[in-house]
Formats: sequence, C-alpha cells, structure tokens
Amino acid sequence: MRTIHYAIVLSLSAAPALAADVAGVWLRDNGHSRVRMAPCGDMVCGTIVWLKDGDTPSRVGQRVFYNMKESGANSWSGNAFNPEDGKTYSGKMSLSGNTLTTSGCVLGGLICRSVGWSRVN
Repeated sequence: MRTIHYAIVLSLSAAPALAADVAGVWLRDNGHSRVRMAPCGDMVCGTIVWLKDGDTPSRVGQRVFYNMKESGANSWSGNAFNPEDGKTYSGKMSLSGNTLTTSGCVLGGLICRSVGWSRVN
C-alpha cells in the first residue's frame, strides 16, 4: 500500500504544476477565437481551436503561443505568433483565477499589446 501511495505522489509531482493551471480552452475577450493551452514538453503552447469568422478556417490548428516557460508564480514567457500580420513577438502570459492575460511585445518590450482571455473549460 505504501508503494502505491509513493508511486501516486511521484507521478503527480513529475507534472509541471503551473502549466497544469493554465491548461484548457480560453475564449478571447472579443469573442472571436478560442485557444487551447496545453503542456508541450516542459513548456506551454497555445493552439487555435475555434474561430468565429468562418472565412479563416485554415488558422484552426495553428500554434500561436509557444516556448512559454515559467517565469514566476502563474506567469510564463516565450513567443506569440500573430496570424493577422504573420509576425512572431516576445510573449508573456499571466493567470489570475479564470482570467488569462497574454501580451506580445516588440522593440525589447517597449511596445506591447495585451489581450484578455476567459476560461471556457
């Protein structure tokens, strides 16, 4: 019995704790897209799973957040791809309850744009 308990504790501690908090589907504040955040190796990635605009179905399945590494409690930093302009930016994410804020920056962080997301599941 003790061995089983140890195996369960060990398997739970092997998963990245903060990445699990952000895992799930998130709805953008404008209601036009949903992104699934999930672990990808020891990082977090986000992939478009739904778009309100049916004219751009080719973007569904596109990874828009990648290489997101823990950078503190409930925060990650990595890269954000903007499918609207085809550019990749340095990106950050912060989680507060069921609200996720993502930002993409250029010029070493001098110019940033933030987007809010709410947890769908």
